[in-house]
Amino acid sequence: LCPQGQLLAKSWSSLFEGQSGAALRGPIYSFNGRNVLTDPLWPQRLAWHGSTPRGGHARRWDCQGWRSSGTAEGMASALGEAQLLAGHRHNCSTP
Repeated sequence: LCPQGQLLAKSWSSLFEGQSGAALRGPIYSFNGRNVLTDPLWPQRLAWHGSTPRGGHARRWDCQGWRSSGTAEGMASALGEAQLLAGHRHNCSTP
């Protein structure tokens, strides 16, 4: 539950295993208080994780050592997907 009492997921494991109800159910706020699911400053709405679908470290796709001039890719998942770790490669420069 988030501080306002809204259910974000049925269980911790459902966020990672894609069980029913794994889609996030409430707003997600940035550190400056913006709702990343609706705010236009968050056009991609991605959760960057650098993990494999099983939760291991995706060494080639974690954006570690990324520089703004680079073309590195990292693993990220759309926040609306039912599986948080079912990511796809995205350019590390993606806002």
